[in-house]
Formats: sequence, structure tokens, C-alpha cells
Amino acid sequence: MGRGAYAVARVAVIVRAPARRLWALGVLGAGVGALVPGLTGRRIGLLAGAVLFAAAAAAAFLARRGRYAELAGGASRAGRSVFLQDRAVTVRNWSRARRWWLAAGFLAAVGSSFAVPGAAGLALAGAGTGLWAKALWLGGLERRADALLWVRTDWVRGGPAGKGVPGYLTTGIGAGDALPGGARRRGRAAPGGAAVSAAR
Repeated sequence: MGRGAYAVARVAVIVRAPARRLWALGVLGAGVGALVPGLTGRRIGLLAGAVLFAAAAAAAFLARRGRYAELAGGASRAGRSVFLQDRAVTVRNWSRARRWWLAAGFLAAVGSSFAVPGAAGLALAGAGTGLWAKALWLGGLERRADALLWVRTDWVRGGPAGKGVPGYLTTGIGAGDALPGGARRRGRAAPGGAAVSAAR
């Protein structure tokens, strides 16, 4: 996995990072869209949105699950020179890198409501729901293996299961400031980028 000191981020946190934002923007977009009669009318638009919600949720949940499982199955133990990136930093980095994409998605969802009210907003919300469910699924893998999954931060530009990711690293289940599945670990101070040796 390389030599020298480098940072790693939790795989589940990266997957979970867009979930709340997509859900919130989608629901807001659908709410705004529901105020517009549109070409199809509100009833048809929201019915279409419900179908799109389910389809987007399923697509986000199922996408690359085999690749995630393959990388998790071949994960190796993290070395002592590895630094664990805080959950908040991982989420903030994801948001900053994609803020214009999120804004464009929201505007597109609102704009499309003049044709099909609320449908695109519900699709966005469905994608967020599917990613949240996938993070929970990853949490199940972590609990069964009794190890947390991490990926080098310089490998994730194409996503945590992209072609540029040759493998995952693991630490003990108590490492870092996020629980299995990526939720914030409560009742404990964030490690502030602690070295992995502190979590063995």
C-alpha cells in the first residue's frame, strides 16, 4: 500500500457524506416544485417522483457493491505511519469539491418542475437515501470483520471504489471518530488526525 506517512479516510464516511445533502436538497427541490403546476400537473409529477425516488435509491445502493466487497475482502492492516483523517474533514472535503455540482443539481430539480413538478427533487432525495443505505451496508461488513475500512485520500478522486483504488486498509473497530457505517462517534473527542498506532 505504499511506504511513508500518508492520510486515510473512512470508506463509509465518504459514501455517507453526500447522503444528507442530496436528501435535503431533493426534498427542498420537490417542495418548491410542488408549488408549480407544471405541464403534467402536481399529481402526475409527484407520482413520477415516487417512482424515480425508488429507482434512484436502488441504483445508488447497488452501484459497485461487488467492487466494495472485493476491496473489503482484500484489505490489509494499516501501518503505524498512517494518519486517520477526522470524519468532519472527510465530509468537508467532499462538500467543497462538489459544491457546484450540488448547486447545479438543485437548480435542475427546481427548473424541471415547470415540466414535471417535484419529480427530479424526489430523484435526488432517493439517491441520498440509497447512499445512506450503502453506508449502513458497509457498516455491516465492518462489524462482521471487526475492523474499520479506510482508503488513502490520494486515491479517492474517482470515488472510494474507483479504478484508482488498488485496495483498502483496516484498523481496529474503535479507531477514529466514526462508528461502523460512518456515523459520528458520540461521547468521545475527535482524534485530530491521530496516527493509527493509537487505535491498535
